[in-house]
Amino acid sequence: MTDESPKTQEPRLWSADGWTARVIKNEDDDGWAVAMTKDGASEPALIGPWTMGRDKKNPKPLDGNAFSTLVKTAHEFVRRSEQQLNASLHQSIEISVGDRRITVCLDIVPDDENPSATLRAEDEVGETLAEVRVVPSFKLNRASAVAWAQAGFARPAGS
Repeated sequence: MTDESPKTQEPRLWSADGWTARVIKNEDDDGWAVAMTKDGASEPALIGPWTMGRDKKNPKPLDGNAFSTLVKTAHEFVRRSEQQLNASLHQSIEISVGDRRITVCLDIVPDDENPSATLRAEDEVGETLAEVRVVPSFKLNRASAVAWAQAGFARPAGS
């Protein structure tokens, strides 16, 4: 017995490998688009243009090769989006203060009701030198990191 979801292989709808490709009318022009939706997701992860068929009126039917390419493209798009989100929520920058090398990290916890953020300084071996809560909109850059360290790691103004 396998736990795989059933495969659908229709001209405008393919489902397999945890993804569904649906050919849809492009709302912006006379062409067609394909929406790639991950199983369990309510919204498509990726929507892109789709090729017209030979009659230049209807869409080209989906096939195995096209579906495989679409799955790979959608998977990579989701992976890059997750990496970008992670990078925006977990930032770090290395600075020099005197003769010390310090890594300043900003970790943001998104939350619809109570977002938060923590600013942390670590020495060369990873020991925490300071940690303070800051507003989630705090901008970590070289200037703000140096200013924080030079102020003795006091809570930044406006936080």
